Amino acid sequence: MTVKVAIAQMNSTVGDLAGNRAKIIDFSRRAFDLNADVMLTPELSMVGYPPEDLLLRKAFYAKIQETFVALAADLAQFKDLHVVVGLPVMEGEQRFNAAVVLLNGNILGTYRKHDLPNTSVFDEKRYFSSSDAPFVFGVKGILFGINICEDTWYSQAPLRARQAGAQVLLVPNASPYHMHKQHLRYEVMRNNVSVLGMSMVYANLVGGQDELIFDGDSFVLDQAGNVCARLAHFDEDLRVVEFDGAKPVAQTLAAALPTEAQVYRALVLGVRDYVTKNGFPGVLLGMSGGVDSALTLAIAVDALGADKVRAIMMPSPYTAAISLIDARDMVGRLHVRYDEIPINQAFEAFRSTLAQEFAGLAEDATEENIQARIRGTILMALSNKHGSIVLTTGNKSEMAVGYCTLYGDMAGGFAVIKDIAKTLVYRLCSHRNAISDVIPRRILERAPSAELRPDQLDQDFLPPYEVLDAIMQMYMEENRSLADIIAAGYPPAEVSKVTRLIKFNEYKRRQSPVGIRVTQRGFGRDWRYPITSKFYE
Repeated sequence: MTVKVAIAQMNSTVGDLAGNRAKIIDFSRRAFDLNADVMLTPELSMVGYPPEDLLLRKAFYAKIQETFVALAADLAQFKDLHVVVGLPVMEGEQRFNAAVVLLNGNILGTYRKHDLPNTSVFDEKRYFSSSDAPFVFGVKGILFGINICEDTWYSQAPLRARQAGAQVLLVPNASPYHMHKQHLRYEVMRNNVSVLGMSMVYANLVGGQDELIFDGDSFVLDQAGNVCARLAHFDEDLRVVEFDGAKPVAQTLAAALPTEAQVYRALVLGVRDYVTKNGFPGVLLGMSGGVDSALTLAIAVDALGADKVRAIMMPSPYTAAISLIDARDMVGRLHVRYDEIPINQAFEAFRSTLAQEFAGLAEDATEENIQARIRGTILMALSNKHGSIVLTTGNKSEMAVGYCTLYGDMAGGFAVIKDIAKTLVYRLCSHRNAISDVIPRRILERAPSAELRPDQLDQDFLPPYEVLDAIMQMYMEENRSLADIIAAGYPPAEVSKVTRLIKFNEYKRRQSPVGIRVTQRGFGRDWRYPITSKFYE
């Protein structure tokens, strides 16, 4: 017997119940027109993921129930289509992360998530109760079970589904992206699902939600763990997969993307969804003639279009002429609005105001920070006046060691490359230029500099970025010890300096804007260290 299963790779918006309901209806109509028997939507597809403390409000559940009743009635028009919808359900004082199967306007059954993730970026035990009850339903003689996301990262829930008779496991997911995540998903699903002799359909959310990116990349595995279908990366998609009995019929796979292409697409999606879902009319950012602002500008234009992006160059007495030339060159290539607002006069006004306080003291980082804060004030003033959100341009390497200025270059609403190490910044620029040459070559070849004092270079203060990034990755992302890092060949003095700076600058990072996460550990939801701490390894 042949059964057709549609995978609805949706971009849900947290709290937009009406909009998400409309998407589910639209995907159901398309699946019905393709003669699908089952349509699987992602985890919590009706409310978006993660809803966080909205889940603690009873008014949220009242609206969910109202929307769900209307959705069930809407879906009745698609006769005999089984639609799996993700939503939170409240039963007494307990809340469950659930998947409900709707058929002809009625509830066929409900599955409640068993394994609640509470590590990394997840906090589900704060909100949900767990259930160990399997749910299996039949379609044309084939038995389908349901697990939700984390359930399949362990063995118990898939085993219970199999013991209840499931031949094909349907898995709604809200699995956030980080580099190399897809290979990990395949490996885990094979170990926990394929090993039981079940085929599986994995429907992943797509879209940006604050710092999280959901990459889609939904897929189907047969009983042997072979990939039989794969949907688009970072785009909404609908794919119907035919099952011959419990075995999926292999089809052409969506192309896999190399790492730099994945990360770039993730950043573009993150900017687009953060700006559009929050209703900002556009973005503005400070241009410097350097590589970080160049990459941020390219991402913003690719995400939103040139008409919604504005670049501001704010030269100081220390800005090199070639920085101005390169900034003008790049904005000309991208056709964005570009303005130059020199800060010399404002800088001299601050110096004059503080002259008595600073009498007899040498210039130092104080004067550098004043320049950065003047620029931050200008950008925020333009944001307030015109409504566009400021995109900050600091990278992960700088954020790690505090090579940034509070209320200066950290001032803004969204930190696009907050989780991108400096060495990766250059690789992403090369990737973007391979598509079309938008970043002037000299920007990529010049030694990086904040240009806040004469002849300044980043490496006056920091180790070479290749060394800094490696130490940061091992210490911060991989939780390696200082002894391990030194044993890997990095100089003890540099290891000590970088790790001490990471510890000391926690207070700055706590005040930084939210930014896009693309590594397995970013400075955000999954980095929770105390600001006040005497411990140092």
